Amino acid sequence: MSVRRLAADQPESFAFAPSTMEQARWWMAKYPPERKQSAVIPIMWLIQKQEGWVSEPAIEALAALLEMPKIRVLEVATFYTMFHLSPVGKHHFQLCGTTPCVLRGAEDLKTVCKKRIGEKHAVSADGLFSWEEVECVGACVNAPVVAIDDYYHEDLTPDALEALIDRLARGEKIEPGSASGRQTSAPEGGPNVLTDPSLYDGSLAQKITLPALPEKV
Repeated sequence: MSVRRLAADQPESFAFAPSTMEQARWWMAKYPPERKQSAVIPIMWLIQKQEGWVSEPAIEALAALLEMPKIRVLEVATFYTMFHLSPVGKHHFQLCGTTPCVLRGAEDLKTVCKKRIGEKHAVSADGLFSWEEVECVGACVNAPVVAIDDYYHEDLTPDALEALIDRLARGEKIEPGSASGRQTSAPEGGPNVLTDPSLYDGSLAQKITLPALPEKV
C-alpha cells in the first residue's frame, strides 16, 4: 500500500463556502449530536468539490467543525484514495491500470496522458489537467476506462482519449460513456441474443397449440 502524504505547499487558510457549510450541516443533522463525527467522509468530499483538493487547513477546519482530533480526520484523508491531498487540474483523469484495462490498451492511454499532460500527479502548465493511475474502477467489461472528473469514459482508444483532451482544452462539454458507442455494457456490435422478433412480438405464441385440458371430473 502506498503512503499518502499531505502536499508540501499548503494554503494559509481555508473557509467553508456558505453553500458547502449548508450541505455540511445537512449531513451532520443526519446523525445524533454525539455521533456527528460520522459525517466526516461526506463533508470532506464537499470540501474537495469546493477546493478541488483537501488541504491541511481544510482538515483542521473540519476537525474543529466536528469536534474531533485532527489526527482522526487526517487518518480518513490519507486512507481513502478518493481524496486528493495535493492540487489537481481543473479536469482530473483517473486511469485504471489493473489487468483487464491493461489487456485492452491502458498502457497506450497512459502514454497519451504523459504526452499531453505530463507525469502522473503533476498539473499541466495551464492548470487544466492532471492524471493518476488507480486500481480497478469496476467497469472491466468496458475496458479500458478513464474516469474524468466525476464520470466514466469507456472503451477508449488513444485517439479517442486525445479527442476528449482536445475538447476539454477548448472548454467544450464531453459526454460520459462508451467511446465506441455501445449501450452501457452491451456486446460490441449490438445484441446477439433474442434477436428473433417472433420471440417477443406474439407471433410465435399464435403458432403454438396447447393440448386441451381434461374435463373436470
